[in-house]
Amino acid sequence: MKIVVTPRGFAKCGLDNVKIIEDAGFTVEYNATGNAYTKEAFYEKTRDADGVVVGVELVDKAYIDAHPKLKAVVKFGVGTDNIDLDYCREKGIFVGRTVGSNARSVAETAISFLFADSKNLYGSISDTRAHKWTKQTGYELEGKTIGIVGFGAIGKKVAQMAFGLGMRVLAYDPYFIDPEAARAFCVEEATFEDILKGSDFVSLHVPLTPETTNYITMKQLQAMKPGAVLINTARGGIVNEADLFEALSANIIRAAYFDVLVNEPPAKDEPLLTLPNFYLTPHIASRSREAEENTARMATQIMIDALKKRS
Repeated sequence: MKIVVTPRGFAKCGLDNVKIIEDAGFTVEYNATGNAYTKEAFYEKTRDADGVVVGVELVDKAYIDAHPKLKAVVKFGVGTDNIDLDYCREKGIFVGRTVGSNARSVAETAISFLFADSKNLYGSISDTRAHKWTKQTGYELEGKTIGIVGFGAIGKKVAQMAFGLGMRVLAYDPYFIDPEAARAFCVEEATFEDILKGSDFVSLHVPLTPETTNYITMKQLQAMKPGAVLINTARGGIVNEADLFEALSANIIRAAYFDVLVNEPPAKDEPLLTLPNFYLTPHIASRSREAEENTARMATQIMIDALKKRS
């Protein structure tokens, strides 16, 4: 049986797993081009695959119908919003994901946004490059409140780091708050409404699902503190971007730091990019060497186990 791995991170950090796959009795092909596959290349490269490890490629009904050999799909990461889970279930196709493999990397990115804001790092660096020796006055993070929306593997890491900085940590999860983790980092379980109302920073760590699409609209933005900062290292689509543009333009909230958007990369005329209080990184939160090594190792083992059960 054949496995195809499309994410570029595998070629950079996961090649030790090629021998593991081959020793398990499978053939493997991986994306060594340095570029993301186009839709056409993705379809062609995986035409005869029994298992595919995917990043952001769309595994929808059309793709599944065009690949009748497909037995297993593993996400090189956590979010499965690009995979039609219901149709995979209907077709008997296994779907796996590498839960926790990049939690520290994403959490560190979220925390780095706190420092970027509190110490005016972006503006200070930009001014200095422009030969402007301005000295902006920032603020300290100790004693500030962070509200974590989604208390899974990443949310717990954010809580741990924020607690270490001396911050007050609130957490909301629509499903479950791990009481031991909450106790360990003095996390206060709160309602979603209380987090919006009482947090200096609101950090989003929920998956993109039908329930969380447009989870943050103007209603929620207006409920936040006027000086609050919104952080999204989760998925584009969780925040209504038109509402966010309006809220930032009117200073309903002070700033937003995002690693994700609905459309990536954004169009050249993306309105949010015109705002001085919107900061965007190119979906790099999970892209540490350690995270990609973890993800490649986990994806490999999950795929091998899944295909062996279907052989």
